Amino acid sequence: MSTPLQVTARLRDPVTNEDHVRGPADAPVTIVEYGDFQCPFCGTAYPNLHEMLRQRAETVRMVYRYFPIANVHPYAERAAETAEAAGARGRFWEMHDWLYEHQDQLDPVHLSLGVEQLGLPPDELNTEVDNRVYADRVRRDFVGGIRSGVNGTPTLFVNEVRHEGGFDLPDLLAAVDAAANA
Repeated sequence: MSTPLQVTARLRDPVTNEDHVRGPADAPVTIVEYGDFQCPFCGTAYPNLHEMLRQRAETVRMVYRYFPIANVHPYAERAAETAEAAGARGRFWEMHDWLYEHQDQLDPVHLSLGVEQLGLPPDELNTEVDNRVYADRVRRDFVGGIRSGVNGTPTLFVNEVRHEGGFDLPDLLAAVDAAANA
């Protein structure tokens, strides 16, 4: 009798200085999220991840990577490139939060208004996004996600192992606590 092969999905691209990171560099738990700013499931997970970071501020380092599913979410790539343009100005996390908090307003007109609300230069960012200045960065994250077995969003890796649990707050806290005590 044979046993089915069980493979644990692991993060293939380690966290680097080029990643967008929230939380202490020496945190015992690192969560890498592959997300799509237009994905409703990512939008549902966002407040839970935000609260998990608040409750485990000294325990968790959060990394965000782009995984826009453009054939389903027509504004996802533009939103990711806009976040990267904001990141080039040291404002990634503010743009990240705005995008998730305004998921129903990711069309180019509303996106420009959001950029302006954050005090960033909308004409400058729009030109960079129109010229695909940040497309390679978004694609690199996407390809790294594919290599790590990402096939939907959100996908989380907790200390480099794919999180197979839920995205509600109790599940996230349990995963963080288990990883911290491992």
